[in-house]
Amino acid sequence: MKKLLQLALAVTLLPALLTSAAIATDSAVLRNGFSITHQRRQTLGTVTRLYLDGDQSFVDIPNSEIDHFESAPETPASTPSPPSPAPPSNLPPALAAATPAFDLNRAVADASNAYQLDPDLVTSVIRAESNFNVRARSPKGAQGLMQLMPQTASQLGVRNAFDPQANVEAGTRYLRQLLERYNFDLIKALAAYNAGPQRIDQYHGVPPYHETKAYVARIVRDFNKKKLAQSPAPAGSSNKVNKKPSAKPSGIHAATKSAGPPPPAKNPHPAE
Repeated sequence: MKKLLQLALAVTLLPALLTSAAIATDSAVLRNGFSITHQRRQTLGTVTRLYLDGDQSFVDIPNSEIDHFESAPETPASTPSPPSPAPPSNLPPALAAATPAFDLNRAVADASNAYQLDPDLVTSVIRAESNFNVRARSPKGAQGLMQLMPQTASQLGVRNAFDPQANVEAGTRYLRQLLERYNFDLIKALAAYNAGPQRIDQYHGVPPYHETKAYVARIVRDFNKKKLAQSPAPAGSSNKVNKKPSAKPSGIHAATKSAGPPPPAKNPHPAE
């Protein structure tokens, strides 16, 4: 009888164990060509929730945007993993360790509403910056979901750029400030987010950097794709953002909200 119970328990647990092992290092390949590495996933109706860092952070992706899943390549031993974010020094270790689950969609919605931006635009920036990796670190030192440079994060009042909630709020606020600085020219604002405002001022527009041009085009393409998918419009009346550097403020209405006055801009103009 004892052996039968052990066998039944093993059979019951086997599917869960196999599922966990199969998706522990999976990558969700999206139709736009991007991929999101995740530890596990859960289907919730029309969306799939990808858990990026255990149960601490996740992102919901519409099922229609996912092309397929595949095993993520293992990280080479010679490539060191990004260091774990250090908790703010003013919090006791016990409190800092009790980090609540992070809902990226809610963070984006809250920040977008506070700074009157389209959440799809903020999500497109996050995808281009970090591909939804809360611990992303660039070779130049940019950190977190919206890749804040240390000086930028400091001037925005962020003490821990790897705190995803603070990172999204500050990155969205910074993007709003750049839009206001360049008279709501989204192309210039995105270029400034990537290359720094001083480069935009130096070249009187998008600088002649391949990386910056590709970065702007990638975000505009992703954002336009979302807008067209949400509300197909007749020819000549789409919500597309003009890809040309000379885009006028009228081409930004899809990216900024018109309801209510904008929040006061602190405008730190950090150099990246």
